[in-house]
Amino acid sequence: MNRFATIASHLEEWGLDALMLTEEHNRFYATGFHCDGADAVAVITREKNYYFTDSRYTEAASRAVENAEFGEVGRGKGYLGFLGEVIGDHRIRRMGFDEGSMTVRDYQRYRQGLQCELVPVTEKLMELRMVKDPEELRRMEAAQRIAERALADILKEIAPGVTEKEIAARLQYLMLHYGAENMSFDPIVVSGPNGSLPHGVPSEKEIRRGEFVTMDFGCIYQGYCSDMTRTVAVGSVSDEMRRVYDIVLQAQAQGIAAARAGVPGRAVDAAARAVIEAAGYGPYFGHGFGHGVGVQVHELPNANTSYEKPLPVGAVISAEPGIYLPGKLGVRIEDVVVITPEGCRDLMQAPKELMIL
Repeated sequence: MNRFATIASHLEEWGLDALMLTEEHNRFYATGFHCDGADAVAVITREKNYYFTDSRYTEAASRAVENAEFGEVGRGKGYLGFLGEVIGDHRIRRMGFDEGSMTVRDYQRYRQGLQCELVPVTEKLMELRMVKDPEELRRMEAAQRIAERALADILKEIAPGVTEKEIAARLQYLMLHYGAENMSFDPIVVSGPNGSLPHGVPSEKEIRRGEFVTMDFGCIYQGYCSDMTRTVAVGSVSDEMRRVYDIVLQAQAQGIAAARAGVPGRAVDAAARAVIEAAGYGPYFGHGFGHGVGVQVHELPNANTSYEKPLPVGAVISAEPGIYLPGKLGVRIEDVVVITPEGCRDLMQAPKELMIL
C-alpha cells in the first residue's frame, strides 16, 4: 500500500514540481515501507517516484515499495548525489520537504547542495494524513483488537502486590504475542496516588487493595497505531473514587456524542469539559479531550481547547478525558473514534464501565 499517486495528484495544487520526504512516518505514509530515522529519502515527482536508502534496507525496500526507482547510497554516492540527478532529470525548480522534523543542520545541507527551491509542506502532508481510507481503518482496528486482547489477559493478573512495572512489561509482551509490530508508545501504568500523573512512568510501586490502576497503552500493526486507556479498581472503591470515575465516563460520552464532521475540535473538547467543570473538577482536567491517531499515536486533528478547525470525515481521534487529584488518585478513560458525517464510530470493543477486580 503506497500513496505515490495521491501525493503526486496534489503537486500542481501545491505549486510543486516534486516532494522530498525525509521524516520516517511521512515516508511510510507515502511508500508503505518503514525504516528508522533519516535512513532513507523518498521523492515523488509528477512523472516518477524514487526511493533512496543504504545497504541495510535496499533489499527489504525493493520488496515492499512498488512503483519506484531505487538507489543505494554509499560507495561514493550519497543522498545529495541521487537527489541532484532527479532534480536535473525532471527539471525541478520547487521541491516540497517535510520541515516539521528536519534539523537545522540537515536543512542547511539540502539547501546548499540542491539546485532548487525547498518549500515547506508539513502542514499539507498532515492534512492528507488526517483522513483515513478503509485500508488504514482496517489496520487501526486490527491494532485495537490486539490491545484489547492484551487488556483482557492483564485484568486477570492485576492484584495486590504486583508492581506497576510488572503490569507494563506484561502488556508489552502480550501485545507482541498477539501480533503487534511494536508499541505505539511506552505503556503508562500508574496506581493509587501515582494515578494523578497523567503521563506517569511505571514504577516499582506495588498495587494495593482499594486503589485505582490506570493503564494507557497501544500497539502498532502494519504501520498503524492503537491507543486506549482503562482505569480499574482493585478490591473495593470509595464513594469519591466511584464519583470521579462516573464523571469521567459521562464526560467521555458527551465528547463522543459531539464529535462529527464539520465540528471544530475545540467544541468536542468543550462538550466533555463542561461535564467535569459542572461537577467541580474543572481544575483537575488539564489536557485536551483528544488527538489524532494514525501512523503516529499523536497527529492531527486535535480535539482540545485551541483547535478551531473542523474535524474532517475519516479522521480518527482519541476520546480521553480525565480527572487527576494530586497525591490521591486519577481516572482516565480512552477510546478512539472515526469521524463520520452523522457523528462518529467508536473503534473500541473493550468495556468501560467501572471494573472492580
